[in-house]
Amino acid sequence: MPHPVLISDIQKFAVNDGPGFRTIVFLKGCSMRCAWCHNPETITPAADIYWKSRLCTQCGACLEACPTNAINPPMALNGSRDDESACHKIIRDRCDRCMACVEACRFDALTVVGKPMTVVDILDEVEKDRPFYDNSGGGMTLSGGEPGVHADFAAELLKTAAQRGIHSCLDTNGFYPWDVLEKLIEHADLVLFDVKHMDSARHREKTGVGNEKILNNLRRLSLTGKDIWVRIPVIPGFNESIEFHDRASEFLHNLPGKISRVDLLPFHNWCQDKYGWLGMDWPMKAIEAIEPSALEIPAERYRRRGFLTTVGGSGFEQSDGTIGA
Repeated sequence: MPHPVLISDIQKFAVNDGPGFRTIVFLKGCSMRCAWCHNPETITPAADIYWKSRLCTQCGACLEACPTNAINPPMALNGSRDDESACHKIIRDRCDRCMACVEACRFDALTVVGKPMTVVDILDEVEKDRPFYDNSGGGMTLSGGEPGVHADFAAELLKTAAQRGIHSCLDTNGFYPWDVLEKLIEHADLVLFDVKHMDSARHREKTGVGNEKILNNLRRLSLTGKDIWVRIPVIPGFNESIEFHDRASEFLHNLPGKISRVDLLPFHNWCQDKYGWLGMDWPMKAIEAIEPSALEIPAERYRRRGFLTTVGGSGFEQSDGTIGA
């Protein structure tokens, strides 16, 4: 049995990451560095620390506890709690994540992000919601970060979920060797596969990696007979143009095998608090969220190619065959 890995969150009753009501398991660690990442707490595989300024009383207990002098002295409450404040409690480049500051904090202003869990720990938690899965066609979605960073663990988790009769989705960016992806999909009922850009240079500019391996993996994946939902995060200034959607829909149409549907996921900036809690600057925080209705025009590009296409990725289908929230 693989060693425990760090889980940033287990989110229940999700409806946009696979069919029915889902429990999403977020593994820490990712193979990309997407400029728009909505889950910055999952980027590194190590434990992180949130500092929530609105809960901080500036009592100084964390400063006294820190052995590496990685805590800024108490500040004025008005300044530190201001939405535009540049103040941050932790000096991140000195912090060794010993968590002494978290233990000293009495107000939950400092909290650990990343709980070690075994396969059994996770599935025991997931299985608590089995009645909701049975009634809605739901199950577990394995996400991140990127599950492929912990390939052996992720494969065992999906295998054990199948043994327990739990429907599972693998949510992946596809950026790893085919033999890794092949191992992960063996026991997954559904694969949620990201396509971010058709031009490799642009892809590398905003994610840190090229797209050749990803697109080749999708080609091979389409021949496996697996249920595949292609997910396209639509990002302002990156891939929102009709030209991109024309190229992407043509690529998907010309795959040698079948995909089941396409989900266009509109950019939002609701994750900016998490960047602040981690002491990270996020250049996209001032960019307005995309109104979902604005993606109906590009969605038609995929529908004309014969793909069931959603805006937002709802997992519930209405009696008329449309996708509803």
